[in-house]
Amino acid sequence: MRILYLAILLLCACLSATAQGQGDYRKVLSTLRSFAVSDSIRLQPLVDLWWNERKSKKEVPLIAEDSVAFFYRGPASKVEWMGDFNAWGYKTDFKNKGKRVKNTDIWLLTCSFPKSARLDYKLVINGSSWILDPINPRQQWSGVGGGSPNSELRMPDWKEDPILTQRNNIQHGTITKDLVIDSKSMGYQLTYSVYLPAGTAPTSRLPVLFTTDGNEYLMPELGNMATILDNLIADGKIPPIVVVFVDHREPINRSNNRRMQELNMNEKYLAFYTKELIPLVETNFPVRRDPAHRGILGTSMGGLTSAYFSFSRPDVFGLAGIQSPAFWSRPEVYNLCDSITGPKVRVFMTSGLINDTSEGARRMKEVLQKNACTYQYRETQEGHSWGNWRNLIDDILIDLYGTP
Repeated sequence: MRILYLAILLLCACLSATAQGQGDYRKVLSTLRSFAVSDSIRLQPLVDLWWNERKSKKEVPLIAEDSVAFFYRGPASKVEWMGDFNAWGYKTDFKNKGKRVKNTDIWLLTCSFPKSARLDYKLVINGSSWILDPINPRQQWSGVGGGSPNSELRMPDWKEDPILTQRNNIQHGTITKDLVIDSKSMGYQLTYSVYLPAGTAPTSRLPVLFTTDGNEYLMPELGNMATILDNLIADGKIPPIVVVFVDHREPINRSNNRRMQELNMNEKYLAFYTKELIPLVETNFPVRRDPAHRGILGTSMGGLTSAYFSFSRPDVFGLAGIQSPAFWSRPEVYNLCDSITGPKVRVFMTSGLINDTSEGARRMKEVLQKNACTYQYRETQEGHSWGNWRNLIDDILIDLYGTP
């Protein structure tokens, strides 16, 4: 009995450590693994104590430097972790299957990531039930058309940009939502929303930016772009600009998202912008009409479209924001950008390094460099996610629109 009492004291001492370094990280895992060789009859209170300690200290996942331990507690025959780190199941060489710790209902997966990484993930229970990490409070919304939340892993050196925080002590722009345009080019109706900066005078003529996947750039859980614009303008980092958020969802049936057709280097969609949308915006809103102050911004297929629009019509779009571009879907885009004539386009392109689009983006970087384009290229230790894109929107806007 005395030996058991001393063992409990020793375990409790281990539990009191906070996982701030590799030493504490190893202590926490060592305590968990000791349960596998303990007396299972008397073990349950210690397991509960260990688990509650992780919950109270918000140590799920448990992180120290570049080491990560994922935990799950519950009855299961199989527990897997799916996310940016294994391309959501498409990358099979990443060991994503957890192991149950003997004598417990706790599952464990250990791995290593760059210290500046930020990743989305979910758990898959028994091969079919996809769930959020039950005791990880951090979430990042993602997905087409508004999406849904994923659990979020933030490594020690990753920081969220404070520009994403809404401020109450500054002026806020206004958003006119869900304007409808009956497009002859596309043969159906589309919707768009327009951001006007605070204090816009009727006689103003402001730079303008068009975004693909506009509803996602606007959503606070995704792009959160209205907040970013308000803060950048208030800080004087960019001049007041007008932003047009174009929605790919069918106006009547929002579940029908037409982005894959519209953003696939679609000539009709380019004609919709140049012949219908831009003239309408110029008639109804105080925007400049020169390409040096007109930009296009998009993610993934939208990034492909930003390149396609700006390099096909540099006389229309002089500025291009390209985030995690899906150049793989239409490799002919490289030839298009390699044979550009007319005004040079100013480009800011970004990609994550963890199962994102860096291979194609680097190839495009070489094309831009060859053509002596004015460009910036940024890589992050992240995946194909709004958590990646939203944190870079301010850098793109400052480079494309900011005062030198």
